[in-house]
Amino acid sequence: MSARGPVAMNATYLTNTVTNIEKSLMTTTRLFLCAALSAACAGAYADPGIDTAKLTETVVSLADVSKPGQPGKAFMAATIINAPVPKLCAMIQDYAAYPSFMPNVEKVAVLRKDDAAQVDMTLKLPLGKVKKYRLRMEPKVTAYHCQLSWKMLPWEGVKAEEAIADTTGFWLLAPNAADKTKTVVKYMVYTDPGPVPMGLGWIVDSMSRGSMPKTLEALRQRAAAQ
Repeated sequence: MSARGPVAMNATYLTNTVTNIEKSLMTTTRLFLCAALSAACAGAYADPGIDTAKLTETVVSLADVSKPGQPGKAFMAATIINAPVPKLCAMIQDYAAYPSFMPNVEKVAVLRKDDAAQVDMTLKLPLGKVKKYRLRMEPKVTAYHCQLSWKMLPWEGVKAEEAIADTTGFWLLAPNAADKTKTVVKYMVYTDPGPVPMGLGWIVDSMSRGSMPKTLEALRQRAAAQ
């Protein structure tokens, strides 16, 4: 063996060792990131205040899930509906039919883009008040679960008195553990109406807390009728 042989062998050994360490670190980092992302995703749909085990087919549970510091209010409503997930999933994605059963919804214009949809909503509230906003509706559907989330998009030309500052939310449908033909329905809405004139604070309730139980009852009735 030449005098340079051991040096070359040591260099090769060190190179291989460093490479193995790098691979190990990369694997550990990936696992850490995956765990962090999984935890974040799980937390994104937490529903404090509602005990799923206590849900029934006759009552809609409602909880204030607003976060401190947010300008608007967030509420979660939940119930069990005697209909399978695919049936209800199709209903909540039938945006054009919203005026026929969704409380306060007067008019809807739908423009589909890829797997999502752009939906222009016009709400008719008490005392003749009108609110308009544009949403991006994005469904995520599996064989057993259905999620429909939305966020507000810019809508030029809407009058200031008819606009709102922000709204986001989601539907989450899953089979009832005790009976897979029934569905656990969760419905979360965050609404920031923007500046509200004195005496018109009820607008926030009309767009969220006041209408959410009615929305779930309307979905229940529609499912029973079809």
